[in-house]
Amino acid sequence: MQGIEKSKFHEKQPATESGHGRLGASCRRLDSRELFTAGNELLIDHHGASYRLQITRQGKLILTK
Repeated sequence: MQGIEKSKFHEKQPATESGHGRLGASCRRLDSRELFTAGNELLIDHHGASYRLQITRQGKLILTK
C-alpha cells in the first residue's frame, strides 16, 4: 500500500540482552523460581482483579484472569 506511513506500533524496537525490546529504568527482573517457591501457581491481585500465573508441564507461563 503506497502512500501509507507505517505506524510506530509496528516498528521494531532495539533488543535488550534478553531479546525482548526495551526495558524501562525502573523495570525489575525476577527469576520465576523466586515467585514459584511454594508450587506451580500463584495469584496476583491487580487493581481489584485477581490473576492466576501458572507454570505448565512444558515449563511455559500462563496468566489468566
